[in-house]
Amino acid sequence: MNTMLQPSRVLFAAAMIALGITGLVNGDFALAWQQVPIHHLPARAIIAYACAIIELAMGIGLLFKRTLMPTCRLLFPYMALWLVLLVVPGIVRFPRDAGSWGSFGEIATMTTGAWCLFATHAGAWEARYLKFAVGSAGLQGARWLLVIALPMMGAEVIVDAVNAGDHVMQPWLQWWPSPMGWACLTGVGSIATCLALLFGVWPRLAANTEAVMLGIIAVAYWAPDLYTGRTATTAFIISFLIAAGVWLVADTYRDVPWLATRRPVWTA
Repeated sequence: MNTMLQPSRVLFAAAMIALGITGLVNGDFALAWQQVPIHHLPARAIIAYACAIIELAMGIGLLFKRTLMPTCRLLFPYMALWLVLLVVPGIVRFPRDAGSWGSFGEIATMTTGAWCLFATHAGAWEARYLKFAVGSAGLQGARWLLVIALPMMGAEVIVDAVNAGDHVMQPWLQWWPSPMGWACLTGVGSIATCLALLFGVWPRLAANTEAVMLGIIAVAYWAPDLYTGRTATTAFIISFLIAAGVWLVADTYRDVPWLATRRPVWTA
């Protein structure tokens, strides 16, 4: 087990901590995770505070060797549970809504990061009873989930850009030539990364480039708007959590040269 504090894990932990703090401050769920009508939940505020405390605790737990293994044991099922409970029902109800598929892609990307951490830092019990989810098999599963998630995010970005036209960018980015074109280019970039990982074409470079692109988008698109309050703050944090998820998957290709090709993901 490699307990060395890697930058990708630090970023993921920092985003989880920030998400937890935001939940405690607002006393509500993160906006980006409200994909089903959860306002009817009994004891909504108590559940929201409990989730915020869990996210804060897990973010802190990822930073220390002693708490790393138990944190990873809880983090992956927690993220997977949110994916199944909050996003899948939205896809079932609105299968033609690009936003539903994009939301699945976003939370699935966060989940890939949690899966990579779980696969890498699992204990003996998981290695014995959950062989499909840990070690090399688990990392392979996380890569597959990212391959599924990336085109969903990319397609949503392209659809939103086409619908919004040149008003898709924030006001401070309107000076860019063809804002819609640039937005579509980021969506195409996510789809291209999916294909690179799927067919093993420069996978390390593709995954790291995707992570950098998502981080730049978070800073350029949301950071200048943080002063407006909850919506921009939550979107900023979620954007970095998504970028960190991709970065953690990119770290699984550390043994692959930057410009090397390898076997396709289904045979790797």
